[in-house]
Amino acid sequence: MIRCALALAATVLASPLLAQTHRHFPADALRGEIKFLQPPAVQLNGKPQTLSPGSRLQGENGMGVLSGELIGRAHSVHYTLNTDGQLRDVWILNATERQNRVWPKSREEANRWTFDPSTQTWSKP
Repeated sequence: MIRCALALAATVLASPLLAQTHRHFPADALRGEIKFLQPPAVQLNGKPQTLSPGSRLQGENGMGVLSGELIGRAHSVHYTLNTDGQLRDVWILNATERQNRVWPKSREEANRWTFDPSTQTWSKP
């Protein structure tokens, strides 16, 4: 019983710290600004876009969120697209992740830049 209480207390105390750490993003993730509309519709960088069936959305703390909870909100995100060009994965960036301003916003930029997955940083040529 005491061990369970200690484990719970450690989890609760650590959760704000976890929200401010860098998550690992895939090399094909792009950065953008998203506004959530009536699901599955969103605006990505000011243009209409659609969430794919089975898309995964993660909040700033890394926990899954439902698109319906985000209607009307705008966020800085990293995202990936499926083969049909729909949004597959969306990560709402936390304050620490937003500080890393060098991140490609288009496939063309990503093709020209170099990604270091261990440091989660991009280098421009």
